[in-house]
Amino acid sequence: MGSDIAIEHGFPHVETVRSAITALYRRLSYDGVRSFGASVPPAGVAFHDDEDPYLGVQRVAGEMVRHLRLPDARMIVSFREMVHAGSVELAAGPEYFIELNARFKAHRRDIGAALAHEVTHVYLHRLGLEFPGTRDNEILTDTTAAYLGAGWLLLDAYRESQVSTQKLGYLTPEEFGYVLAKRALAFGEDPSPWFTSPQAYDAYVRGREWARRDARRPPLAAAGRLGHHRYARDRRARAASAGAGYAFEGADPLRVSFPCPTCHQRIRVPVRGRLRARCALCRTVLECDT
Repeated sequence: MGSDIAIEHGFPHVETVRSAITALYRRLSYDGVRSFGASVPPAGVAFHDDEDPYLGVQRVAGEMVRHLRLPDARMIVSFREMVHAGSVELAAGPEYFIELNARFKAHRRDIGAALAHEVTHVYLHRLGLEFPGTRDNEILTDTTAAYLGAGWLLLDAYRESQVSTQKLGYLTPEEFGYVLAKRALAFGEDPSPWFTSPQAYDAYVRGREWARRDARRPPLAAAGRLGHHRYARDRRARAASAGAGYAFEGADPLRVSFPCPTCHQRIRVPVRGRLRARCALCRTVLECDT
């Protein structure tokens, strides 16, 4: 899990995040993704003031195991002095050894966030789902944790003040907000009441605007006037503008391909004005103006 020192902002990894969401739908199927309709509840990962940290960390790890449907996996969690927030040994199982930074013994409110990331590593390991390269694989892990209902804790662990600064995970705060907003749009679940960090809520709002923007890109009917105007111009030229996201293919009939705003798999439809399309991967019904 990433370092907690330098905090990057914005959306530098958003294309990898989108690829991760597509990969999740392809690996789990629509029904598999939809089975994660409820997020980890705040009460399930909260620490009591007098709770023993070693017993409590095992309890919270068990909550993550149950949430990610890993009933035959046992998480053995310990604390040690380390640079990163946590690490996990990905062996054959059923026992997996997780180490958390020793500072979490005193700062227990973020143990759930650290465990969400590490147990998701185990989940993806068992699924056989990974991206090439450490950076992209960590982004896949953060995205999976957030999209499947455990990663709101990772965003809530983000705090910035004159006294201290902290962020867990590899996504920027805004990218965590983006993934959580994508989940909210797909599942109808609003995570914002769970945030205890004001900075986390602000990052969620910024990410939510980006997520909503995905559903307002041409050739989707919800695109604004300027988007439709640019699309009409590109359609006449049969060549998409730089960064448009859509692409024209073939000649007779002319078709347009564009990313699904929910799962980001590319969809191809004929260019013939108003039509309704259905994404075969995530089953989203899309109103289009091609």
